Amino acid sequence: MMIRVILSIILFCVVTVETDAQSVSTDSIKSDTIVKKEGLGKRLNKKLSNNYFRSKYDTNYVVRPKEKWLLRAMVNQTGNYIHAKGTVNDIWSKYDLHTKKNTTIGLEVNYCDLAVSLSLNPAKIRGDYDDYEFNFEYHGNRISFDINYQRATSLTGDLKLGDMDHLDEEGLRMNIVNVAAYYSFNHRRFSFPAALYQNYYQRRSAGSWLAGASFQGGSIKTTNALIERSPKAPDVHLTFANFAIGGGYGYNLVLGRHSQWLLHLSAMPNFVVYKHNTLEARSAAERMQGNDYHEKRDHGLCFNMIFNERASVVYHFTPRFNAGASFMMSNSIYDNGDVTFNQNKYHARAFVGVRL
Repeated sequence: MMIRVILSIILFCVVTVETDAQSVSTDSIKSDTIVKKEGLGKRLNKKLSNNYFRSKYDTNYVVRPKEKWLLRAMVNQTGNYIHAKGTVNDIWSKYDLHTKKNTTIGLEVNYCDLAVSLSLNPAKIRGDYDDYEFNFEYHGNRISFDINYQRATSLTGDLKLGDMDHLDEEGLRMNIVNVAAYYSFNHRRFSFPAALYQNYYQRRSAGSWLAGASFQGGSIKTTNALIERSPKAPDVHLTFANFAIGGGYGYNLVLGRHSQWLLHLSAMPNFVVYKHNTLEARSAAERMQGNDYHEKRDHGLCFNMIFNERASVVYHFTPRFNAGASFMMSNSIYDNGDVTFNQNKYHARAFVGVRL
């Protein structure tokens, strides 16, 4: 289950509750005065509507739909591929792993740019998926960002660790956070929301240079279940934190006689300006003797990169009905002789929407 904007639930509930006007009467010598006040729900609804239709876009390129409600049925899938290696105290390890795919079906309700999304994972309901993932997205006319947190023990794949060459589930525990932020310079003519949220119409093609920043951080470590299955396996603990800044370009291509097709593509390479990666390891014999971990650090400035890519296609059947798909990808390249960690994280989505 995923709640995209928790705070908006409160606002959404307040908006949909009918609040009666309050009346206050006062008696005086000259006249009786009756003062009527609008209820909180009506006042909040009016403010949301005013903000919704107040646009700083060039309306020759981007406009608001007249409908304030947007309902979308969605199918989402996320996945993560991990590649890491390093040597500590003659203990060499290499990982080429991937998590289980997280496939959800859901419904999103959007009112005046406040959206609540409820998603269900059929595999989790059946008991076949034990990982946890949280996604938060915001796409505005100037600033956009997305946050992803993942806790996983479903990592499987090729593994070189001691006498092991393959990893089954529950052998490693991963906690990882990915953050990406963008700033659109041509924000009056180019719209991320039109391509990814559909709460705007992109009427004519436009592009924009982008500036942004990215962060990837987390840890991967061996579990007790792995030691029980393979008593000779060493203990390994990898922690990483990488901050990057960069820039790129995004373009919205509008096609069709009535501008019913919208194709979006953007890419933003980021250069890592600071990293804090540490690989700790100890052999099975050292574990039995209660010895501490040996560690190798890879800190400071470096020439590594994080790439963020976005792509989407939207088709408007009518002004009220639309459908489409989007794909978001984050790739990292950290490679040196001490500690290497590469991540390929993706988020794919297909949707059908209706405006009310």
